Amino acid sequence: MKLRTLKRHLNESFKSLARNGWMTFASVSAVTVSLVLVGLFLMVMFNLNKIAGDIENDVQVRVYIDQSATSVQQNQLESNLKQVKNVQSVTFQSKQQGLNNLLQSMGSDKSTFQDLQKQNPLPNVFILKTSRPEQTVQVAQQVKSLPYVSDVRYGKGTVEKMFQFVNIARNVGIVLIIGLLFTSVFLIANTIKLTIVARRREIEIMKLVGATNAFVRWPYFIEGLFMGILGSVIPVFLVMIVYHFAYYNLSGNLSQMFIRLIPYQTMTANLSLLLIGIGAIIGVWGSLNSVRKFLKI
Repeated sequence: MKLRTLKRHLNESFKSLARNGWMTFASVSAVTVSLVLVGLFLMVMFNLNKIAGDIENDVQVRVYIDQSATSVQQNQLESNLKQVKNVQSVTFQSKQQGLNNLLQSMGSDKSTFQDLQKQNPLPNVFILKTSRPEQTVQVAQQVKSLPYVSDVRYGKGTVEKMFQFVNIARNVGIVLIIGLLFTSVFLIANTIKLTIVARRREIEIMKLVGATNAFVRWPYFIEGLFMGILGSVIPVFLVMIVYHFAYYNLSGNLSQMFIRLIPYQTMTANLSLLLIGIGAIIGVWGSLNSVRKFLKI
């Protein structure tokens, strides 16, 4: 495309946006309202997905070593554990390390348990991490039968329910996001379509005097792009404000429960680009899809 032609399309687009001020306002408002809902919902879903992922990654299999096992037998057990399918890592934790971790977790109450230092009842443990969190149950069942293993613990009952809840939450979230996006596309496309219908005679005249379909489409492409981007500005700022409040006011309390939110800068940068991209795509799609029927002359 020649620079002069592009300049003409840009001038026509901005003149048309100004000339059809109320229709432009209606289209931009539709984009804004829809993207506000999409942005807030995505903000929640991204954090829920991160929290679920963190919980999954914290799941581990604790293999308690028989207290009668010698150091050679422990080494043999470690070698056998590393050969178990889907085991990503094997970490040894001595009984003293286990006791120190226990006392540290007690905080100010640890003085009550100082007598444990004299006679440590805890066993040595191998801590297993699986390649994928959902393989935890299968791996735990496999290592139970290995020699020199006194017990295997992985949160039986709780882990299965947690994985089931995470899968349901993710699937429901994906369905809701897709449904919300389709609703937004339908609403925005129909609003933009009204602006195109109001100018159908202009399109018909351009076609009658020999304008190509591409020549007619370009101004509407630019208009849709501009309306989509303009409509995403308010949602971007609103999401930044809401997430700033939520992150800096809730992170402290949530961290005490070992729940970590996505960092503010990461969330706002990624979500802003995503909302601007969605707005631009919806605006362009709505304009081009609406003008298509009037090009068949």
